[in-house]
Amino acid sequence: MSDTKRIDTVLVANRGEIAVRVIRTLRAMGIRSVAVFSEADRDARHVREADTAVLLGPAAARESYLAIDKVIDAARRTGAQAIHPGYGFLSENSTFAAACATEGIVFLGPSAHAIETMGDKITAKNAVSKFEVPVVPGISRPGLTDDELIAGAADVGYPVLVKPSAGGGGKGMRLVEKPDALPAALESARREAASAFGDDTLFLERFVLRPRHIEVQILADTHGNVVHLGERECSLQRRHQKVIEEAPSPLLDEATRARIGEAACNTARSVDYTGAGTVEFIVSADAPDEFFFMEMNTRLQVEHPVTEMVTGLDLVEWQVRIAAGEPLGFTQDDVVLTGHAIEARVYAEDPGRGFLPTGGTVAGVVEATGEGVRVDSGLLPGTVVGSDYDPMLAKVIAHADDRAGALRRLDRALADTAVLGVVTNIDFARFLLADSDVVAGALDTGLLDRRVGDYAPRATSDATLVAAAALRWLRHWPTDTSDPWDTPDGWRVGPHRPTSYRLASGDRTAHVRLTGTPTDGIADVEDGERHSLSVTSDGATLAVVLDGRRHSFRIAENDGVLWLADGHGCAAVREVREENVRGDDGHSGDAEILSPMPGAVIAVAVDAGAEVTVGQTIVVVEAMKMEHSLTAPVGGTVELFAAAGDQVKVDQLLARITPHTDTEEELA
Repeated sequence: MSDTKRIDTVLVANRGEIAVRVIRTLRAMGIRSVAVFSEADRDARHVREADTAVLLGPAAARESYLAIDKVIDAARRTGAQAIHPGYGFLSENSTFAAACATEGIVFLGPSAHAIETMGDKITAKNAVSKFEVPVVPGISRPGLTDDELIAGAADVGYPVLVKPSAGGGGKGMRLVEKPDALPAALESARREAASAFGDDTLFLERFVLRPRHIEVQILADTHGNVVHLGERECSLQRRHQKVIEEAPSPLLDEATRARIGEAACNTARSVDYTGAGTVEFIVSADAPDEFFFMEMNTRLQVEHPVTEMVTGLDLVEWQVRIAAGEPLGFTQDDVVLTGHAIEARVYAEDPGRGFLPTGGTVAGVVEATGEGVRVDSGLLPGTVVGSDYDPMLAKVIAHADDRAGALRRLDRALADTAVLGVVTNIDFARFLLADSDVVAGALDTGLLDRRVGDYAPRATSDATLVAAAALRWLRHWPTDTSDPWDTPDGWRVGPHRPTSYRLASGDRTAHVRLTGTPTDGIADVEDGERHSLSVTSDGATLAVVLDGRRHSFRIAENDGVLWLADGHGCAAVREVREENVRGDDGHSGDAEILSPMPGAVIAVAVDAGAEVTVGQTIVVVEAMKMEHSLTAPVGGTVELFAAAGDQVKVDQLLARITPHTDTEEELA
């Protein structure tokens, strides 16, 4: 680079997929990368891929990734001239940006002044208004009391949105449709804002009906040049958390695109912004030519890859070049949007259990490849996904000539993506992409929440259960088959006796009984069908031919659970111990209570051996400040496998209830 500042070493003050993504660009630019990590991330992918790495401290973010003095010290010790903050953590911390400036370290982002101004929503609205950027009608000034907000709401017009001046992510935000509900909403909003951000300052905005969330990417250099790179549609959100993003928006026409882009550039000019940033707007689906400023994110966004794919620009590269003092070298007329790109975020959460956080050890990773497909991921086999950090694991991005093609390509890419060992939201993302309104581009920020109730996890198929049983069967098959008594083919002088496995996956538990040989077998599935069977495996993949149809799986195991990914989804199958089976029919009346998420047991409500009734709380598990009470599905006698204070994994056995005799008879 021909620049005014020499940048040959950059410290990446982040982790996970964004750290890996930044390191990839640094390597392409010939720049040495420095990773930082916590004790929990010693073997993380970003640590392995960086040129060098520095331990910051314990797993807790406040003692590692959020410790400004430790990050600055790591930069000094490794000779880093610049720090890339990624997103989250310290990326929008004005104190951190100022500390970098004090130490003579280049912060790959805007000035502390720009971060501070845009970090306060009231100050930001006032700043951009002076540059004729349209803002949502409302009442916003520092120090507003509840009485002043209540008095001003009538002029703003209902429905109104109560918003905290500090922070984001939906915390402290309240939608109020009638005047009599406003006092209570203000009280709870202040309480939540104070707890989350240490600042209970509130303001009011008119609520835009059928709102769409549209944001504009900008680049601004140190020579006064500002350009926008088009917009992104981010309306598919769950509780203000984005799930699917795309570029460009299917809502805007070219004239509106130019106007909203210029408003974004003026927003940057209002604070003398430099680097890459995103200006967020609210747009009514009913009036797409009107848009209102919401806030500016003074950092790289999670969804930046869709902009990169339609513009052909590497935003991380331009962050470095701008910070080094280079001019942009192109004008607004040079920016051309080509085709359409859509991104899906992969979270460690279980949509089938109310989006509870999940976790565990990654046993295997399957990533989509092919034309127009990109995967940004921080995962490797062996990665431990815990509750210390954000649950986002990866992003899958697809680009095509048009929106319909991008939707199809992304769906196929998600089908070819799997995180074996951890339950994710991939199947839910595919469900969402198939929604008729999503396909039509008829989006708004409430659409996803309206569709959640229609989602049902993919049912466990016979093929999945047979594959899991066949793999276990195959592993017990001897290399020397000369002795028929040592061969598990079910042969007897009388009727064949099958090899039986009792398996559980999702909501389905069933016996699978196998006879014959791996190349010519029969599989009988309880509550299912009888299938002809042929099976082969190389240890990483499994090929099962059922009734002449071939099924191919990627396989991995951890903690006694077999994970199978087949292009339709990823299933976890565990074997239920046969010693728990009762009765001639092979059914077990026992009810097992499993942890729905990784976390800590904070309470055990009963004693071992206690008699319990249906619905009685047995164990309480906490993760990410969420409590989940686990209750008895049947009445009976409790056997405990966990105690208060234990750290537990997802689907770990916590308790088992042996039903009373009369309950067993009812079940039979």
